[in-house]
Amino acid sequence: MADVRRRCQRSVVLSLLLIVLGGSAAAQSNDAVKALAQREKQPLIDTLKALVEIESGSADVEGVTRIGALIADRLRGLAGSVELVSPAADLPRITSLPDQFASTVVARFHGRGTARILLLAHMDTVYERGMLAQQPFRIDGDRAFGLGIADDKHGIAVILHALTMLKALGVNGYDVITVVMSPDEEVGSLAERDLLTKLGTEHDVVLSFEGPGQDESIRLATSGIQLAVLTVTGRASHAGNAPDQGRNALYELSHQLLQLRDLSEPARAVKLNWTLATAGSVYNAIPATAVAVGDMRADDPSDFKAVEAAIRERIKNRLIAETTVDVRFETLFPPMPFRPASLALAEHVQRLYAEAGGTAKINRVSIGAGTDAAFAALKTGAPVIEGMGLRNFGAHTNSAEYINISSIEPRLYLLTRLIMDIAAGKAGVAAPGAR
Repeated sequence: MADVRRRCQRSVVLSLLLIVLGGSAAAQSNDAVKALAQREKQPLIDTLKALVEIESGSADVEGVTRIGALIADRLRGLAGSVELVSPAADLPRITSLPDQFASTVVARFHGRGTARILLLAHMDTVYERGMLAQQPFRIDGDRAFGLGIADDKHGIAVILHALTMLKALGVNGYDVITVVMSPDEEVGSLAERDLLTKLGTEHDVVLSFEGPGQDESIRLATSGIQLAVLTVTGRASHAGNAPDQGRNALYELSHQLLQLRDLSEPARAVKLNWTLATAGSVYNAIPATAVAVGDMRADDPSDFKAVEAAIRERIKNRLIAETTVDVRFETLFPPMPFRPASLALAEHVQRLYAEAGGTAKINRVSIGAGTDAAFAALKTGAPVIEGMGLRNFGAHTNSAEYINISSIEPRLYLLTRLIMDIAAGKAGVAAPGAR
């Protein structure tokens, strides 16, 4: 009889304990994620150092291939099924951009649920081989410096270490997590843009890991990017004996650039900046040709059309007779306009980030950048969020590019919890087939 009473007492105590634990299970789970984020902080810094010390400019096929191999090995080590996808055979040819690119790294992690999650980052930088010596990896207080660390090697590191945390937690309630590491995002994702669009249609949510800047904003819209290619044809002649017999294409190009310098409208997110120019081939000949390339950005395709029309009209005004001026336009990134489907997920991101002590702003308008998120969003109604990486500053600079170390733990917590909630159907993402 005493044994029965003791068993009953233990049963009552166990039941009460389960009730108490049930009420605090979520808090305990959150604490476990925070503890793992703290554990992964130094390994993530070590990963950043390894990534930064591999120079990987978009045109540096050897460098991007080497960093891709490192990333592929890390993904395989996390039990991902890894594929190296060669550049598209019919990739577009864009002025001033390389003809060859490295492969795209694609990894898939299969679970037992239904949610399909696409994670995007890129391996390439804007820097030429040899520039690493100007800004080697170093830490100064809360800042970790290095070429490409802010754009976008931190995004790679965040994905790798969040996947490490998910593995440690035994999270597998998703159908698939697909990771795409692009080799040429800085020059328009020519090698894999169609792949990104296809994968976007096959997933329920897209998270892209460009940096959130210093205000830690997540972005629900990105800008379109086009190139304006201006070509002037003149006539060559001897620069000393007969300069008057030539028609100086460089002079005419200079005239054209001056009269095309004021077409930006920042209040409407329309920008045109002339960034490249070449002319002639030798110092002692009047140049017969000159070419300039302009970086055009807009959030609305109609704004591109308006700028194109203005350029065509203005180039009719020539400085030098018997020269010709032509312009053509080449598309790099389409705009990604704000879509209401992304807002519920973004608001969930805000709530999760608050749990980690952070404040995430939501930008419904573009800040002027074009990213891979736009290609992934092109043919899907799924929510797409850009800016899931680390707090950062100085992208595309030679000496001031850094991430804030203090953002590592909260951002790892955010991504890990977000994937857990998406997998559990708690993040405001439509169920498969519901869109």
